[in-house]
Amino acid sequence: MTVAMISPDEPSRNAASSALGECPGVQIREFISYPPGIENVSRMLGNNFDVVLIDLDSDPEYALDLVESISVNGAATAMVFSSKADPDLLVRCMRAGAREYLITPFKPGEMADALVRASALRAVVKPEKKTGGRLLVFLSAKGGSGVTTLACNYAISLAQESRKRTLLIDMNLPLGDAAINLGVRAQYSTLNALENFSRLDSNFLSGMLVQHSSGLLVLAAPTELVTAQTSDDAVDKLLAVACQDFDYVVVDAGSRLDLQHTHLFDESVTVYLVTQVGVSELRNSNRLITKLSAEGCPKLEIVINRYDPNSQEIDEAQVTKALTRQAEWKIPNNYAAVRRMQNTAVSLMHEDSKISRAIREMSRSVSGEVAEEKKGKKRGFSLFG
Repeated sequence: MTVAMISPDEPSRNAASSALGECPGVQIREFISYPPGIENVSRMLGNNFDVVLIDLDSDPEYALDLVESISVNGAATAMVFSSKADPDLLVRCMRAGAREYLITPFKPGEMADALVRASALRAVVKPEKKTGGRLLVFLSAKGGSGVTTLACNYAISLAQESRKRTLLIDMNLPLGDAAINLGVRAQYSTLNALENFSRLDSNFLSGMLVQHSSGLLVLAAPTELVTAQTSDDAVDKLLAVACQDFDYVVVDAGSRLDLQHTHLFDESVTVYLVTQVGVSELRNSNRLITKLSAEGCPKLEIVINRYDPNSQEIDEAQVTKALTRQAEWKIPNNYAAVRRMQNTAVSLMHEDSKISRAIREMSRSVSGEVAEEKKGKKRGFSLFG
C-alpha cells in the first residue's frame, strides 16, 4: 500500500511517519506542505497513492477542501489526523469524504487498523456506475391543485412498488410542506443543500435526508419561513448528485416556473403537470403546455386531480379542448381521504381506495410493475390518452 502523508508541521509529520512506519508493507512519501492550490492536488499526487493522510491542525479549512478534492477524484482514500477530538470537525470531515479521523498521539496499532480498513474498502469490487436515476417532476398549474399530496403519495408508491432507492425533494420553496404531509421531522433542508452546493456530494446529501416509514428518503423544505435565493447551478448540482445515488428522484416543484432553465426541464425528465377542472386551472395549464411544448423540453404528462366524472359544469370534451390534448391521468376526488392524510400524516397508499389505485398505477407505469387491478378486475377510475 502506498501512502502520501501531508503535514506542514514537523512534529506532527514525524509522529504520523513513525506510526506509519510500524505498518508492514506500507510505502510512505512525505509532503512538508499542502498543495499551493486545490487545483494543484492532482498534479501533486497524481494517481500514485492508495491513501492520503492529511494533517488537519495546520490549516483545518484548507485541509477540509483538500479532503473533498481527493474524495471527489476517487483515486485515493482520504484520512485525517488531529490533536483535537472535535465532534463538529469530525462531522465536517466525514461529509467532505474522509474515511478515518485519527487523534494524536496515535495509540499502538491504531494506524495499522485504519490502513486495514482502507485496504478492505478499496478491495471491494464496486458495482458498475449507474447511468443516472430517473427524474420525475410534479408541477402545479395553479396553487391549491394538490401537487404536494400527489408527489408525496406517488413517491411512497414508487419506493414500495420498485423496491429501489427513491428520493423525494421538496423544491417548493419557501413554503413546501411535504414533510408535514409525510409526518417526518428533518434537521436539514433543501435550502441547506442549495446554499452549500459547491461542497455537495453523496456523503453531504445523505447527511441531510430523513427516512419515511415506507423506505422513501426525503429532502424537506425549511421548517421556518426564510428567503430562498438559489442559483440554477445549485439546483443542477443537487439534481446531479441525487440522480447518481438514487434510482428515482421525485421533485415537488410546486408552481416554480423560475426553475425552467434548470435540469428539471431537460428532455430526459418526466414532468407531471397537475391541474383541476376549473376555468383558471385549465387556462394556466393551456399556457404551460403551449410554452413547454414550444421549447421541446421534457416529456409532459397531464394529471387531472380531484376528478369528478359526474360534474356537469365542464365536460370532458371541453377539458380536452382547453388542454389541447387528452390527459394521461385522472385522480378521483376524495376530499375526506386527503384531509385525513393531511391531519394524521398517514399516507393515502396505506389503504386500498380509488385514489390510491390511481396513484399506484401512475408509479407502476414508471417502475414497470404490472398492476394487479388489471387482472380481471374492473378499475374504479378511467385513464385516457
